[in-house]
Amino acid sequence: MNNKINYLLSTARCMHRCSSVLSFKSSATARKHILWTSRYRDPLENNFRKFFLSIFPSPHGSSRRFLSQKTDVFSTGAEIPAEKSTEALMSDQATHSSLELEKSDDPGSFKVKHVMDHDELFFDSLQKCTCPCDVLDLASKSAASIKQFTNCLTMVWRLLKNLSEEQQRYEKQLIFEHPAFAKLCQKLLQDARRMMRGDLVFSLHAAVHIGIPQNTLLVQTLLRVCQERLNQLDNRCISVLATTLAGLEKDKNVSALQAGLQLLAEQRIPTIRDIFILQNLMKCMGKDAPVFLKKKLEMAVLKEIDHLTFPNALRVFLALVAMNYCSIPILNACSKKIQENIHDAPFRQLILILEGCYNLQYRNVKLLSALADYINSTAYLWDKRQIILFLSAFETLAFQPSELMGIFAEKVTEDPEFLNLKNLLIVLRVYSRLNYVPKGQKHQFFETLNSCLNKYLPQISNIELLKAVHSLSILGYLPHGALDELLQKDSRDELLLSDDVYREQKEMMLHCVKTCVELDSPSFTKPAFVQTASFSSLVPLNLRKARQALIDLLGDENMFRQNVQLPYQYRIDFEIRMDSDRKKVLPVTAADDHADSSVQRLAFLFVPLSAFCVGTTHPQGKLAMKKRHLNKLGYHVILVLNKNFQEMTDEDAVEFLKGKIYSKNYFPSSDVAVQDSN
Repeated sequence: MNNKINYLLSTARCMHRCSSVLSFKSSATARKHILWTSRYRDPLENNFRKFFLSIFPSPHGSSRRFLSQKTDVFSTGAEIPAEKSTEALMSDQATHSSLELEKSDDPGSFKVKHVMDHDELFFDSLQKCTCPCDVLDLASKSAASIKQFTNCLTMVWRLLKNLSEEQQRYEKQLIFEHPAFAKLCQKLLQDARRMMRGDLVFSLHAAVHIGIPQNTLLVQTLLRVCQERLNQLDNRCISVLATTLAGLEKDKNVSALQAGLQLLAEQRIPTIRDIFILQNLMKCMGKDAPVFLKKKLEMAVLKEIDHLTFPNALRVFLALVAMNYCSIPILNACSKKIQENIHDAPFRQLILILEGCYNLQYRNVKLLSALADYINSTAYLWDKRQIILFLSAFETLAFQPSELMGIFAEKVTEDPEFLNLKNLLIVLRVYSRLNYVPKGQKHQFFETLNSCLNKYLPQISNIELLKAVHSLSILGYLPHGALDELLQKDSRDELLLSDDVYREQKEMMLHCVKTCVELDSPSFTKPAFVQTASFSSLVPLNLRKARQALIDLLGDENMFRQNVQLPYQYRIDFEIRMDSDRKKVLPVTAADDHADSSVQRLAFLFVPLSAFCVGTTHPQGKLAMKKRHLNKLGYHVILVLNKNFQEMTDEDAVEFLKGKIYSKNYFPSSDVAVQDSN
């Protein structure tokens, strides 16, 4: 019994001596030296300052070698003193003494289970914490082992991430001002190389997401230790580390760790069966990963694609975006799962999906239609500004959500006050590019937009004014007040500065506006004869099949003209002239001799798929404007999707053109304005 009491007394004395050495005299001083690596100017009066610097020397010394690229990625880096710290010795001795007491064979002896009981009580108390400061209070009173300190840091992040952004900012300020936070960071920094692998990566993850700056000694030390122990990490630890690195900026330690992780991932990918781990690796590898590694990750995900869940589908979709890798099989599987569970996706996720489709140039009509239908059916739940963001995202994809655009047009007409200048410009851009005019309220919609634009004329810049007028002009509406402001000499001179890199683009927009002013004016009358400026016999490679089909159909190349240049800088691919009954094609020379209004003029435009809204044959704004203006000049416009035409056989191509030329029902009885989506 006396021996047991002696063990307890010696342990108590050791703890008393060590606590006097490790006691904090200034939490602010400790926090400064642990978190900010560049400040070492405080006087060395107190024992803690001397003790701290003896363990963590100045950053100008050799102990900071791990920040150099010259150091090997997996070398031990900074030298750690062979002797343990006083606190570590105390902890080891206390643990050893407790274990020895537990080994006593005397059934009636006093068994001390201090370590086990303390851990159980500590972790029970940790789970009951409701805010980060509660965790730090607990750490300052009860934490003793490195396991407890790492769990405290992780718990701080777990509690912090569930708060709103505003609450997070407030709690982070309290965390950094809390005196126990410095002690916690000092403990992590001191015992980084003694951590278990899971504690190591989770501590780094928590430290980064709490907001400890990347260039601090604590974060850089944890990064370096991860380099040294990279081969010891299991797949779960690799996943956590990959997630952390994906959110860090490039520096020497991050780059070295990413390079090592890439080599390790290359070896382990075939054995990983967890999609969650795979998508974390995809995010970490990023756009700079070699193609063969991206293909390895793709094949690993495809093996597990049948077990894809909705949350994982979202993560994998966004991971492909982060990797800038368009895997159609994976994207299709993810899209199917997203469509099935679209009602569970929050606003931010929906926007990220649309942005991801644009970045990957992925056009899945079913997915886009499902998104549009869901947003349309829940439009009453969304703020008007959120709907504007949805419409803007759809516009970048050239997808026209017609029902949603109709509902939003009604909202704008009923209450236009919410439209600030930025949102007004977005709305004009979206509706003009997607060529949408609300059915039954075209004039009212245009007048509302024009009224909003006039309200901002005193404060709008010239380039914004040009964009607004250009958008309305494409839709076929002329805002006279804004036009007068735009076409003033001072405004034109300011727009067309000689050293402006966007000068050519602005000139094209101005030309478009002026063309619309002339051709869309109510006073404009259809000319009986249009004088072509010139035409060329040269035919682009993608139109040679069409030229040969016309020759086979009409018998002679003198029966049509190719690459015809018209006024207002318009060009048509092929022009054919017919008699008034649309039964006979007239030779080019004979038709040129007669400026007869009874002559029917056909304009063939072979256009790419990108000129239409995705998944439809609905022309986008500029093509619709060109078609409208050619109608004004007396042409019947025939739009041909060149991709489909090139896939036809020669016989089918001839029959297709024959049907377009001689069809009595094809020509409209009146000029076509902006094509309604309905």
